[in-house]
Amino acid sequence: MIRELTRHIKEYKTSAIITPFLVLGEVLIEITIPFLISRLITEVMYGTEQSALLRYGLILAICALMSLTLGTLAGFSSAKASAGLAKNLRRALFENIQKFSFSNVDRFETSSLITRLTTDVEFVRQAFMLTIRTAIRAPFMLVFAFIMGFVIGGKLAWIFCFTVPILGFGLWRGIRTTLPLFKKLFRKYDKLNLAVQENVKGMRVVKSFVREKNEIKRFSAASEDLKQDFTRIERIIALLDPLMQFCLNVVMVVILSYGSYLVISTRGLDFDVGQISALLTYSFMMLMSLMMLSMVLAMLVMAQESGRRIVEVLNEESDLLNASNPRHEVADGSVVFDNVCFKYAKDAERFALENINLKIRSGEVIGVIGATGSAKSTLVQLIPRLYDVTSGAVLVGGVDVRDYDLETLRRSVAMVLQKNVLFSGTIAENLRWGDPNATDEMLQEACKMAQAHDFITRFPEGYDTFIEQGGSNVSGGQNQRICIARALLARPKVLILDDSTSAIDTQTDAKIRAALRSYIPETTKIIIAQRLASVQDADCIVVMNDGRIDAVGSHDELFYTNDIYREIYESQTRAEVLHGQ
Repeated sequence: MIRELTRHIKEYKTSAIITPFLVLGEVLIEITIPFLISRLITEVMYGTEQSALLRYGLILAICALMSLTLGTLAGFSSAKASAGLAKNLRRALFENIQKFSFSNVDRFETSSLITRLTTDVEFVRQAFMLTIRTAIRAPFMLVFAFIMGFVIGGKLAWIFCFTVPILGFGLWRGIRTTLPLFKKLFRKYDKLNLAVQENVKGMRVVKSFVREKNEIKRFSAASEDLKQDFTRIERIIALLDPLMQFCLNVVMVVILSYGSYLVISTRGLDFDVGQISALLTYSFMMLMSLMMLSMVLAMLVMAQESGRRIVEVLNEESDLLNASNPRHEVADGSVVFDNVCFKYAKDAERFALENINLKIRSGEVIGVIGATGSAKSTLVQLIPRLYDVTSGAVLVGGVDVRDYDLETLRRSVAMVLQKNVLFSGTIAENLRWGDPNATDEMLQEACKMAQAHDFITRFPEGYDTFIEQGGSNVSGGQNQRICIARALLARPKVLILDDSTSAIDTQTDAKIRAALRSYIPETTKIIIAQRLASVQDADCIVVMNDGRIDAVGSHDELFYTNDIYREIYESQTRAEVLHGQ
């Protein structure tokens, strides 16, 4: 895990390597200062010339300035290295997530991926910064202060051999107790993020059903659960502070009482006031180093779980991989389903699609209808290889989709969903997702075919109108028409409209279908719809039922031969008559 994480330091390696050396220099200087002060006190006690005092004062000032400089440089370099590591980790995580198939995303859940990209990366950043700075400083300070304590204090320094292990044991025990709690903590972070994500994304639904209080209650429950675990952790860590104070007080009492006795009894010949001062300073340094070390260990415990979760995503390989020698050209828009079976998870009890056999010629218009849950969308998602078949094969242009380069295949297959997404940016920027090099004239032509040009030009800013996040400032029908225009700009070999005119009136829907025939005649068009009017003039209509193809034929053929199709037709016809009355 550590090797995988540190691999992402990359261009910030120099800053990461320099920091420990700067810290080591800072520690050596800080360790020297109490020794120099003790010598100065001794000189003053026995009387000395002013020049000696000035010399000591100058040396101490230089030491303090050097310590400040090295500490500042170490702070800058550690901040640069840790922030750079966090940036690279976020980038690597995001890049790998972009390669995920839908099944990969389902395995992690969106809220968990967000937590790993934000909270987990932040914990690793903090731990790395503490590791290259404080985790170097604290042990060196502890060891050097311990050595200098014996050099200056002699047998009096043996008090450290009793207090340091006591405090060290307390720190070890606290870390060991909190480790399991930290592991639980991140799962609860995921739960909290899920509550926020679903609430913000579904804000209109929440308000329309007046469920604000329930959502607040749900969020509060997740927040309270997180608070309780944090409280338990903080209580354990809080016990370390009085333990440190106890050890520090014991050291002070022993040094001051026994040290004073030695000064008086030996009249300063074996032990003097300067040595007491230095010994007290070194004891503070040692105990503070232990406390800093405990902070580092606590952060490392938190970061250990965060690092594991980050590496888990970094090492996750997409279920959809390119073939060893992928095809980089799609010949035409013909589509063949050859005895296809599919289920979303390997251990799923039933197939979502079963025994699908279907041949679509390039340039045909195919309608797909069926009841809700009949796997219409699942069927078409296999064409651009958003999922892989469980058995059988899907062929586009006469080639198994698994033999294509993924980018090549998906550039040749455009999908417009019922709930397609517009991203923050102008209408023109959203349209150019279909073709980054499209001219303004090409944008307008595609929008005219999608019946979007008229309402776009009515906006004050026209094609430069800014689309809010998720397309919240345009209507559902406008959203769908912009998304259709975006797909047309891609000039795909296969165009899939997955109930993408559900928010559009029948007259506009008919105009769009007529335009599709003339604008991209060689493109295969697969239209999933609930309204029969949207597919009635298709070359062929596929009737889906419970994951199987129930019938294939024209409108007239299906009306007389297929019960499901006839029932849908008659129910919609009655609804139109009643609506007309």
